[in-house]
Amino acid sequence: MNSLTLKENGFSGFLPLKELQLSNLPKNTNSIIAIADTATTTDKTKPDILYIDKTKKLTKRIFGGYLAGYGDKTTRKIHTTLFNEGYIEKTAISWMLTDNHKTAQKALLENFKKEHGTLPPWNTDKKTTNEHKKNTNPQIKTKTQKTKPNKTKIKKTPHTLKSIKKAT
Repeated sequence: MNSLTLKENGFSGFLPLKELQLSNLPKNTNSIIAIADTATTTDKTKPDILYIDKTKKLTKRIFGGYLAGYGDKTTRKIHTTLFNEGYIEKTAISWMLTDNHKTAQKALLENFKKEHGTLPPWNTDKKTTNEHKKNTNPQIKTKTQKTKPNKTKIKKTPHTLKSIKKAT
């Protein structure tokens, strides 16, 4: 699966992200977004898709999220990659309007994974990231007994009071 096969499956033409204008986007509706690397070849066998996502508000996701940097962790990561690593110059975006954007995105990601063995590079596999967060070698905690401080009581006898007064 690459940008050419997505166009055949109902995605609009890919527009460069650096030249995208608000007038290019449809009204806010349920849609699937695909970001592709335009620097790669247009060979149908090689994947050029970097990211596949779903959204209810297309303009907010693109302009507020990817270009402005607001949103969840993945959206902010994409924003950083676009501007700090120069991908804004070599990426294009496309979308497909759909009634059921959740199942359409899931199907696209499953097809991509089936065809290429992994998800697109900017998509994260939540199952994999959660497994990496688990500590494989948990530290063994041993309980230590608290020792009580040794308090020696001084008997206040007339003899000890005299020796304290002499010391001061």
